[in-house]
Amino acid sequence: MSTIREQRLTRALLTCGAVAGPLFVLVVVIQDYTRADFDPRRQPLSLLSLGDLGWIQVVNFVVTGLLDVAFAAGLWRALRPGRGGAWGPLLIGAYGTGLVGAGVFRFEPAWGYPPGAPPGLPEDPGWSYVLHGAAFGVVFVSLVAACFVFTRYFAVRGEREWAIYCAATGVALPALYLLAGLLSDGGENSRPLSLLLRAMALLGWGWASVLAVRVRGSHTSAGAGTG
Repeated sequence: MSTIREQRLTRALLTCGAVAGPLFVLVVVIQDYTRADFDPRRQPLSLLSLGDLGWIQVVNFVVTGLLDVAFAAGLWRALRPGRGGAWGPLLIGAYGTGLVGAGVFRFEPAWGYPPGAPPGLPEDPGWSYVLHGAAFGVVFVSLVAACFVFTRYFAVRGEREWAIYCAATGVALPALYLLAGLLSDGGENSRPLSLLLRAMALLGWGWASVLAVRVRGSHTSAGAGTG
């Protein structure tokens, strides 16, 4: 009975990771097209944390982050002591923690949102803006690193398609980030930045959720085989 309870707990934690990405994207999309004066083609999603309804995106960041921290705990239980059982969970845990930080520390008014904000980046950014950027850095670096940890994990297991998927995601994320920096001048022309950051979220958050589904399926099969 103890083993069954342990397996159920592990699957529940992995399910948190499967839910996290789609939940985050869904909440952002709903806000993109219902928030007054907000233009998702020009204004990065972090700006949704501002204004009277900003608490919705703050909660979205924090809940998604906590779900991914739970996912990391599930990975730790499912993969250890095998390959990927240390760095994989640690990096996913850092990714979730970074999302929580991005919610706690808000972006500052910019790119015309909320109404009356500067047309470009904040002219005199405060500590919250700086820490929000640092949290994003943690999310980005840990997620890219996790992609390559799991590239090796699946390659060693002989699962070539999964290894390619992880590697492709790990390459595409920094490529999109670099492209966003090259196309956006930080001023009023923020459309490329906004759209590419959304593409990064869809790609990266989606990869983490697909990974959770994959590991949960393997763990469920293994549990059935030993039960």
